[in-house]
Amino acid sequence: MSGFSLLAHAEDDWSKVGAALGKPGTVMQGGVYRVGLPRSDLHVSVDGIVLKPTLALGGWLAFKTMGNEAMVMGDLVLTEDEVNPVMSRLEESGIEITALHNHLLRATPNTMYMHVFGEGDPVKLAATLHEALAASHTPLQAPPAGASQPSGIDLDTAAVDQALRAKGKIAGGVYQFSIPRGDTISDGGMAVAAAMGSANAINFQPLGGGKAAIAGDLVLMAQEVNPVLRTLRENGIEVTAVHNHMLEDQPHVFFMHFWAHDDDAVRLAKAMRAALDKTAVVAQ
Repeated sequence: MSGFSLLAHAEDDWSKVGAALGKPGTVMQGGVYRVGLPRSDLHVSVDGIVLKPTLALGGWLAFKTMGNEAMVMGDLVLTEDEVNPVMSRLEESGIEITALHNHLLRATPNTMYMHVFGEGDPVKLAATLHEALAASHTPLQAPPAGASQPSGIDLDTAAVDQALRAKGKIAGGVYQFSIPRGDTISDGGMAVAAAMGSANAINFQPLGGGKAAIAGDLVLMAQEVNPVLRTLRENGIEVTAVHNHMLEDQPHVFFMHFWAHDDDAVRLAKAMRAALDKTAVVAQ
């Protein structure tokens, strides 16, 4: 397997995957090797708000060993004219397309989100994905050596944490939450870890003065879809898409994307918590 020893925790092994993809990643909980692919080259706005890449333009690929091979899942953020060239290269190389859809409404320019799945030699998978991404303008450069993220953010994070009953983290000027479900979702016979897309993602972009825009997606069972949809809409949060990300997931789950901006970020957090309480999330 291209010298890959299947030791998911071994940095030198995963570095070969990062080299083949053209961008290094990070080993996450559960032995998942995740590579972030934010579209920092795009300037997308919704309702006059310029989106930070980490709010709603954060593509990614996640690798995990599976027996003698590896599985890769991911979400590629593409402009409309990039969709078909990238899809053609993936299709020719055997990478499956599991979903193609919007996450946002009224975005200028419009962005599409292509979910992918593959199994095999992780280094070869990474090389294939690198070739496909070359048909887009997705940046693959690693952050400059010594570059650091701002440690502060213009948001009352303690109050937002309290309202959501979870702990967020700052990434690229956005306050992000990853809130896992209390059940297990599998695909291809393997449990799908939070870092591979099975956790609820809720992102806050500060707009100054306690205001914020939120976007993300909630992971839902069929019976949870409409109760959550009603709760979000009753609280002024727009549901922008409901769809699948995977094809053979067990049990089958749906992903509900949302968008809102408000003068009170804490009010948005309380509304999102009310929606989460309609689902089987890990108790907080």
